[in-house]
Amino acid sequence: MDITVNGRPQVLPDGSSVLDLIRALKLEGRRLAIERNGEIVPRSTFAESRLNPADRLEIVHAIGGG
Repeated sequence: MDITVNGRPQVLPDGSSVLDLIRALKLEGRRLAIERNGEIVPRSTFAESRLNPADRLEIVHAIGGG
C-alpha cells in the first residue's frame, strides 16, 4: 500500500497499522506525535489504527536539549 510520510512516498504491506509504520521507520521508543490526514492519532491507538492507501501522515519526534 502506498502512503505519504512527511511528504515522501512510503510503501507498507496492506493492513499495516501506525505501529507497523513506526517499526518500519525504526522510530520505536521515541516520543512521537503522529497526524494522519489532518487528525492526531492518539498514542494509545497506534497498534489498532490501520492505515489506508493514500493516507498522508506527518511524524514529529521530540528532541531533548537545553
